[in-house]
Amino acid sequence: MNVYDTLKERGYIAQVTHEEEIRNLLEKEKITFYIGFDPTADSLHVGHFLGMMVMAHMQRAGHRPICLVGGGTGTVGDPSGRTDMRKMLTDEIIEHNCNRFKDQMRHFIDFTDGKALFVNNGEWLRKLNYIDLLRDVGPHFTVNRMLTAECYKQRMEKGLTFLEFNYMIMQAYDFMELNRRYNCKMEMGGDDQWSNIIAGVELLRRKYEAPAYGLTFTLLTTSEGKKMGKTAKGALWLDPKKTSPYEFYQYWRSINDSDVKKCLSLLTFIPMDEVNRLSSLKDEKINEAKKILAYEVTKMVHGKQEAEKAKEAAEALFTGQGTLENAPTIKISTEQLNGKLLNILVTNNILASKGEGKRLIQQGGISLNDKKLNDVEQLLTAADFNDGFCMVRKGKKKHYRLIFK
Repeated sequence: MNVYDTLKERGYIAQVTHEEEIRNLLEKEKITFYIGFDPTADSLHVGHFLGMMVMAHMQRAGHRPICLVGGGTGTVGDPSGRTDMRKMLTDEIIEHNCNRFKDQMRHFIDFTDGKALFVNNGEWLRKLNYIDLLRDVGPHFTVNRMLTAECYKQRMEKGLTFLEFNYMIMQAYDFMELNRRYNCKMEMGGDDQWSNIIAGVELLRRKYEAPAYGLTFTLLTTSEGKKMGKTAKGALWLDPKKTSPYEFYQYWRSINDSDVKKCLSLLTFIPMDEVNRLSSLKDEKINEAKKILAYEVTKMVHGKQEAEKAKEAAEALFTGQGTLENAPTIKISTEQLNGKLLNILVTNNILASKGEGKRLIQQGGISLNDKKLNDVEQLLTAADFNDGFCMVRKGKKKHYRLIFK
């Protein structure tokens, strides 16, 4: 099957610039394409993972990916989807984040023997002469057209800075430079990048009359249209130090029934016949599909060993079978023992605040050893520990093992 049809069948494709041309191109040629990643944090998150999956499908079909990190664009910050200006990052932080991205990308993309490239746009953007840039690409952009772009609309109310206004031009320049250096013919990105991608495609076609194409993939959202991959602690990170493999597994294990098909299609390589079978399961049986989803995604991101550990911990908590050793574990010190349980849970980041804890206790949302708390003053004592540990449940699905030795 043409990889374009694969991407379409699995629900990745949101918009394309030249559908029939792209489909024929991917059928007849092995092309070089790119996706850009701005280093706004020291880890990739689930939104990036979706892009890595698109890259992996393309690479499996014989096409060459360029993972472009924004050592240059990261100094400006993408205004797409923003109502405020992004925090300015130092050069040292940008370099550190780019290196972290490179390490993580190796889990999903094969960089051996030139099968994929890792490129930093700081190589050319930081060396650009401003007047040369204006003369080179400025004539191909109209301010009127740029101001209609979706990526700027949300910034217009509070004021779009001239710094951010340049971002589209920088991203378009990236496509032009990658085309010059590597014969890159296509840019891909999340659907919030549509305006920026069109700018690059049009620049190449106008300036060089070169074949250039753009494709956006759907954003990872729930069936209600909310952005997926957000947790109480923030983003769902791929770095195990920021989001533990167990938390990562539990996120996918606990998604809504209506989101199972979308997640299996976009975040795993499970054949679509099996995706359709799993997602058609009803009532309690749909949990089997969620377990498969959670295991497959965790295995890709954290490896088989960590996926097995997370699976065992989840089974132990929900069914009483398996080992609890891999459940999220908090060590209680001698000083904390006989203190208020509420304070201990806040100190160890199980609760965001005492206010949240009091509210959950009033709603019956916190349990100690399967007994609901009803007293915000309750103490944690040695009697609560059996074989050196006790279990705290927050809400319906979050379990924590407290150990005292």
